[in-house]
Amino acid sequence: MYFLTYIYKGTESIGLLNKDHTCVIPVQSVFSNLKCEIPTNMIHLIETFNQLNIKDFENTVHQCKDLIDLNKIKIMAPIPFPKRNIICLGKNYLDHINEVKSLKNVSSDIPSKPIYFSKIAYPAVGHMDYIDSHSDIVKELDYEVELAVIISKKCKNVSKENAEKYIFGYTIGNDVSARNIQTEHVQWHKGKSFDTFSSLGPYIVHKNKISFPPKLEIKSYINGELRQNSNTDSLIFDIPTIINDITSGITLYPGDIILTGTPAGVGAGFNPPKYLKQGDKIDCIIENIGTLTNIVK
Repeated sequence: MYFLTYIYKGTESIGLLNKDHTCVIPVQSVFSNLKCEIPTNMIHLIETFNQLNIKDFENTVHQCKDLIDLNKIKIMAPIPFPKRNIICLGKNYLDHINEVKSLKNVSSDIPSKPIYFSKIAYPAVGHMDYIDSHSDIVKELDYEVELAVIISKKCKNVSKENAEKYIFGYTIGNDVSARNIQTEHVQWHKGKSFDTFSSLGPYIVHKNKISFPPKLEIKSYINGELRQNSNTDSLIFDIPTIINDITSGITLYPGDIILTGTPAGVGAGFNPPKYLKQGDKIDCIIENIGTLTNIVK
C-alpha cells in the first residue's frame, strides 16, 4: 500500500495509489466503505490504522471504484506538517564517514553509538517542490538521500526484536544541508533546518510491502548524473538498533519520522566539491518506494 497526501481541485486530501500506480483512491471512500471514522490527515490515518484489520482494509481498497488520475493531482509531502522535528542519524554509512572527513568539525571516527540531531520540517516540502537555495547566506548547498522510517504508535523502551511492530512504513527523505552553516556552528541543527531543506515523499509505503530490516537500493542523481549508489543494508546502525536506542528514555508517537543516514556521494565528498546550484534537479530514489524530485531555486 502506497499512501500519499495530495491536492485535488484546491483541496488537500489523503489517499492511496491503485494497483498500477496510475490513480489515487481517496481515503474517505475506503473508510466510508469500512464504516470507520474518516481520517483528516496522514498522522490521523496512521493513528486510526492501528485499529484496523489490514486484510479487510486491502480488500476494500481493491474494490474501490472512486479513482482520480494521478496526473490531475499535486503530490505533497506525505506528512506536510510533522508534529515534531525529524529525528536524524549522522554518519551511519561507513563510506559516507570516509568521504566527509575533510569537512571542518566533522570527525572521521566510526561512531560507537548512533549520532542524532533534529531537523525542522514545518512544513516539509514534497515531490516536485522547489528547494530555496538561500544563496545570500548558503554557499555550500548539498543533498543527502535517506530512507525515512515512519512510526505507527506510541512507544518507549522498544526491544530490537519488537521494533517492526512500531513502524507504519517508509518514505524517501532528502536531508538538504548548508555545509558552510553546518560547519560554522559546530553542531548541525541550523545548517540542516533552513526553510525547504526537509523534502519527503512521494509516498509512504506500508511496512508489509518491504522486508525487514529493509535491504533496498538507494541512489541520488543530480541533473541525471549518478552521485549516490548504495543499499540500506549497509547502515552501521540498523533500524532495530536505532528504534531500540532512541526509545530508551524517549517516547515516540504516531507520525514521528526518523531519517536513517545517507551513503557516500554527497557534494561535499567530491574533490573539488560538487555543491548544488540554482536550477539543479535532484532525484532521490529508493527501491520499492519511488523517486523524490526537487529543483533548486
